[in-house]
Amino acid sequence: MPQPAAPGAVPPAPPLALELFVHGVAGAAPGELLRDPHPVRVTGDSTAAVFRRAEDADAEAHPERYAGRPVPEAYCWSRLTSGNGARALWLLLLPFMVANLAHWARPATAPGGPPPRAVRAYGLLVRLLALSLTVLLVAAACEVALDLLAWQCAGTPACTGTRSWTGFLRPGGWWAQPGRRLALGALVPAALTGLLWFLSARTWSAYESQPPPDGAGGYGGPPGSADASDGAAGAGDAGGSSGYGDAPLGRPGFWYGRRIVARLRAAHTAAGLLTVAVAVAAPALREDLASGATGPAAAGRAVGALLAAGAVTVLWVVCRRGRSEARPDHRLDRAAVTLLPAGALALLAVVFLYAGWSRPGWVSTGRLPGDFAFGVLMLAQGCCVLGLALVARRLHRRTPTPGAALGGLGGPAAGLLGCALGGVMSGGVAQRVADWLDGAAAPGTPGDPLPGPPVLLSWQAAVLPPLLLALALVAAAAAVRAAATRRRTAAAVAAEYPGAVPDPDRSRRIAGARATAALTDTAPWFIGAVCVLTLLLGAGALAGAWAGGEVPAEAARGAHPLVAAAARLAQDSGSWLIGFGMAAFVALGRRAYRDPASRRTIGILWDVGTFWPRAAHPFAPPCYAERAVPDLTWRMTGWTARTGGRLVISGHSQGSVLAAAAVWQLPPGTRRRVALLTYGSPLGRLYGRWFPAYFGPGPLAALHRDLDCWRNLWRATDPIGGPVTDGAGPVPVDRGPLPDPVAYGRDALHPLPAPILRHTDYQADPAFAAERDALLERLAAAVAAGAAVAAGDGVREDAGLPAQRISKARGAPADPPGTAG
Repeated sequence: MPQPAAPGAVPPAPPLALELFVHGVAGAAPGELLRDPHPVRVTGDSTAAVFRRAEDADAEAHPERYAGRPVPEAYCWSRLTSGNGARALWLLLLPFMVANLAHWARPATAPGGPPPRAVRAYGLLVRLLALSLTVLLVAAACEVALDLLAWQCAGTPACTGTRSWTGFLRPGGWWAQPGRRLALGALVPAALTGLLWFLSARTWSAYESQPPPDGAGGYGGPPGSADASDGAAGAGDAGGSSGYGDAPLGRPGFWYGRRIVARLRAAHTAAGLLTVAVAVAAPALREDLASGATGPAAAGRAVGALLAAGAVTVLWVVCRRGRSEARPDHRLDRAAVTLLPAGALALLAVVFLYAGWSRPGWVSTGRLPGDFAFGVLMLAQGCCVLGLALVARRLHRRTPTPGAALGGLGGPAAGLLGCALGGVMSGGVAQRVADWLDGAAAPGTPGDPLPGPPVLLSWQAAVLPPLLLALALVAAAAAVRAAATRRRTAAAVAAEYPGAVPDPDRSRRIAGARATAALTDTAPWFIGAVCVLTLLLGAGALAGAWAGGEVPAEAARGAHPLVAAAARLAQDSGSWLIGFGMAAFVALGRRAYRDPASRRTIGILWDVGTFWPRAAHPFAPPCYAERAVPDLTWRMTGWTARTGGRLVISGHSQGSVLAAAAVWQLPPGTRRRVALLTYGSPLGRLYGRWFPAYFGPGPLAALHRDLDCWRNLWRATDPIGGPVTDGAGPVPVDRGPLPDPVAYGRDALHPLPAPILRHTDYQADPAFAAERDALLERLAAAVAAGAAVAAGDGVREDAGLPAQRISKARGAPADPPGTAG
């Protein structure tokens, strides 16, 4: 029994309470979060760190100063996505990022049990789709460097005669032979592949190499341990069960994907080098077969066999293994990681020697066979997307998720958009380089001195104007609907504020803010329309390119004059649109490289798109959450274990997603001392719809059961935040919609007009402080009850170590192995 305090003894100071702020997209300065001009860094580095006010730096040494109030603390992570200027170059990796999202947007599955075959098939198809994007990017670089420059321009006197830098390629020189020119031009796509490998390896070491808190949380095994579920193709795609029920983000290895990233990086690097090798070897082999040279033809066939073997090996590596999440997997597949890129590089060197062999009679004419290559690649991507749609639909029918975006087809939609972005970027670069090389002539027309890029790229450009026109009509319909909603709701706004005098202008502004925020809920159908139109028009472009073999304007020359004029207009305007888009893209990246404000704006895109680990594409921009989530987990686990205090983690917008992910990673003993306060949170409204397997109703309900102290604030005028649960449970999570503005008109408390805050400044609402204080009180009661149970069992409850014994004392089943330290 506890001993009574001695007469006159000073009662011990109550344990500290800590409020840990986590900002959202676009970041926030530490002084802004803490409302202090001179914050100090408590822990962390120049990239991500925890800050406090100067007077609170030694709060643990003087807990008596903080009776009745928490110690404010801020975790700032914005420099993970919008730091130095080099990150502006990540814009070029946008298709890879969108394709990586397709992995995480798969439909939910039933909790517990082994992953179904459909989940493994889904992960396999996404990885193959991501691999095709790498091949597409390198093939586009080959089209520019090998076809347009080394083959067409260098083989045309009209092109080389006007450019001094191509003088060494003119007839009569050693480099004049086409094979040698192709080998020289291949250095550009090979260097691009090497750059992608370097960026992926460098960003891994800087962003994603933070291990989870094994020592504090008791997760996983020692370095070198492997997930027992690995072995079959995509075995780790579902992550296994590992005792975390229907909360996938609670798996110990979720935020540590070193093995799969290294494996995929090696495979994609080898695929890029093999693509370059095929682009160089194919024309040389075709020439040798046509000329009847027995020796070179035999050598070419041997090289082709080696290239085919390399391609099969790359596919085997990509298909063999998916993510493993049951425990942190520190092992590397040394053979694949080291030998695969090295073998592909050696094979590329052999191809250079083969292509550089002297062939005096060889002359470069026409185009390289890019139409066939790009067409096959486009067809393969379309088949992968359709396969993803079939698998996703099957998963969604098996485990329906209310509110899932596009009926469970969010993942296939993301994959299709990634392919479309890759195609537009590839076509735009090829079109612009062709325009630059042939001067005033239009690429692919009879008066053009150069054949120009593949016909398929011209067809892709031609379908862009109809696509944009259709999307403009869809957007206009959504705007008309929003205007009607604003008119309908404006009349009832004043009635929500008791005693307010109606003001039509004020009501229209408030109703307009609500109608604009509601447009977020129509985004899935807009994206669905984009995907359907893209798929249909892309299929039409492929059929047109393969059927006629001519650019759209030439294919429609003999048709009705209106049809011919429309085809010419679509081709020309599409070419200009692609060119303008690429120029704007490059200008935006250049501006972001120089201007920190623009770089911060671009960082908002990465805040949303790079939250997820690189599970499908290793060349995607790095995942900042693999640094931020372990940071927060270490901080909460270490602080509560050291002080025995209570902690409220307070997350705004994207910060609420990081906060929830970190809470999922906490051991049960630490979780009993932690409360979660979210506001402006996209957990349910965006992440729950687009990523139902990880933030759907099931996982969020599980988080609510495991973390009773959770409150969420939201506004009807907020286009991002919303409710996160359906209201089930003994204690509701959501509070809202909060009034916005807080006052309709002027009164004694608000003498000036109150602003419509939308997604900002939730801390200014009186509900914020009230809910935070209520969470701290509930935490105090829960900690006291846990301590009483632990004292009755003869155990001291600490950072999760006696969690199983406490569960037994309460009559509940013990925590499963691996969930408590």
